[in-house]
Amino acid sequence: MQVFSRQRSVVLAPVRNGRPAVDQPPRIGSSRRRHVGFTILELMVSLAVAGVLLVIAIPSFRQLIISNRLTTAANDMVAAINVARMEAVKRNASSQFCSDLAANNLTDTLGTQCGTQAGGVAVLNAAGTAVQVLGGVTSIVTPLQLSGNVTALRFTSQGVGQQAGFTTPFGNNVAVICTSALSTNNVRTISMVGGTILQVVPSTGACG
Repeated sequence: MQVFSRQRSVVLAPVRNGRPAVDQPPRIGSSRRRHVGFTILELMVSLAVAGVLLVIAIPSFRQLIISNRLTTAANDMVAAINVARMEAVKRNASSQFCSDLAANNLTDTLGTQCGTQAGGVAVLNAAGTAVQVLGGVTSIVTPLQLSGNVTALRFTSQGVGQQAGFTTPFGNNVAVICTSALSTNNVRTISMVGGTILQVVPSTGACG
């Protein structure tokens, strides 16, 4: 039995640039080029909308920055108080969290070392002289300010805070930081309870 194979006819397409060229029907309107872009009117409307958004967003963003700076300054104060406590316990000696007012710091060895560095920390060493272990808080700058003076705190070797010149555990405001650049939530009050517990309370009030 003989089997005959049928040959299929093959149409060879012309090759252009290394690829077979396939004839396609002409596109309607293919001779016209389509230009994409903005008209003057569209551009002016876009700029107007962008300007309105900037006017609304910039003041809110500025208020957010100032609020964050206020919180940071309060946290810096709290951190300095904790450093004073830890240094007193670690060295088994008295330490002082400094006020911005020399009269609050007193005129003894620790108080003299403090000077007027608000938030600084001084510690008595074994020789009975005072050394500074932390500089004053530098984040309280315009538009932030202190409302009143910072309370000078002295810590015993047990880590109990007392107002300089007193011997009872301190329980009152240590510092109040505020700003007039915010209309609300513009005050941070740092307080101590029982000579050990620190609190930071945000509020709204006059700054001065």
